[in-house]
Amino acid sequence: MSQPPQNNKVWTSALNQETSVRPQLSTSQRIRFYDTTLRDGEQTVGVVLDPRQKLELARQLDRLGISRIEAGFPRVSSEDGEAIQLILQANLKAEIWGFGRATRADVDELARLNLKFSVIEIPTSDIKLKAYGISRDEAVRRASDAVGYAKKHGIYVAFFPVDSTRADLGFLRTIYRAAHQAGADEAVVVDTIGACGPEAVEFLVGKVREWLGEKVPVHFHGHNDFGLATACAVAAVRAGATWIQGTINGMGERAGNADLGEVALALQCLYGVPVAMDLTRIREVSRAVREASGYQLEPWKPVVGENLFVRESGAVASQFHIPEAIEPFSADLVGARRQIVLGKKSGLDSIALKAKELGLQVSESQRPSVLAAVKNKGIAARRLLTDSEFRAIVQQVCESSPKLN
Repeated sequence: MSQPPQNNKVWTSALNQETSVRPQLSTSQRIRFYDTTLRDGEQTVGVVLDPRQKLELARQLDRLGISRIEAGFPRVSSEDGEAIQLILQANLKAEIWGFGRATRADVDELARLNLKFSVIEIPTSDIKLKAYGISRDEAVRRASDAVGYAKKHGIYVAFFPVDSTRADLGFLRTIYRAAHQAGADEAVVVDTIGACGPEAVEFLVGKVREWLGEKVPVHFHGHNDFGLATACAVAAVRAGATWIQGTINGMGERAGNADLGEVALALQCLYGVPVAMDLTRIREVSRAVREASGYQLEPWKPVVGENLFVRESGAVASQFHIPEAIEPFSADLVGARRQIVLGKKSGLDSIALKAKELGLQVSESQRPSVLAAVKNKGIAARRLLTDSEFRAIVQQVCESSPKLN
């Protein structure tokens, strides 16, 4: 479990500490994460995870410190049921959750698999209710019945009102309270299509806590359609949410879900909020999810991008010896490695640093010739140079340099 970082690991703006701008976030309670990579994440177009892959990813998530793992939607997928059985048998530290609609048949399947925890979903916005052909009254009835039925089966329930950020507030209050009275233990604020800004999320999470009482844990489940899922998750925490739902790498439908690594890093480094995640493992888990899913990420992606601690620019390389001059947090914090690469934008300091890294002798007088060859190669090949190519350039330049007595 991570603690708020020390100053030698994080180099963010002092303005974050100004009382006039710093939002009030509680630092007394650790924020925990509910991972839905194996269910909502698998809804990424073209991604199919088999049960064995889900088991291995669940183990990775467990080592990361994820508190709750949503293992699948068994009523609609027999493979999800198989994956859930495998994951339950693995005896992980994390709680294993299922996903079900507000129907008794879905609850029966959850109970058959001996799942002790599940979200129960029902559409709540008028546009979603119309799409499903369900009235408001019917939605309340179905939610209450399914939650009550799940409780009779000994299932701990988080009520999941789909598209709640676009629902009528009066109706939303009614259905949250009905689900709670039927036995729902926790509540989720669900921004199904990423339609809320951070201020609206903060408002709605505050309302749900007001409607249900502060003892009922509240989750936030957000999507990233406007690129604001991390900001919305922080806003939810500011309003009192103690669980953030999301996925590794932010994978999911459309623009994806809230990226749990990004949320954890932002809460910990910018706001000093303790989080239940071992961030030193986030990049290895990110790679495991990418490999299993068969997709790539932008190399500049926050937290897990391949370029975050890689420096090509000569101007930046000249500052490489002082990490806080060119990076907002330590590579160690997220289990990354800092490195210099060579190409068109390299400088003399880049040559010196790379030569030292590879144990090559390049005198100060030879560096301009080596740099010129590196730049020419990078421009001609339109890419970075490999270490072997750099070695060859150094050898050629050194052999052609006049010997000094």
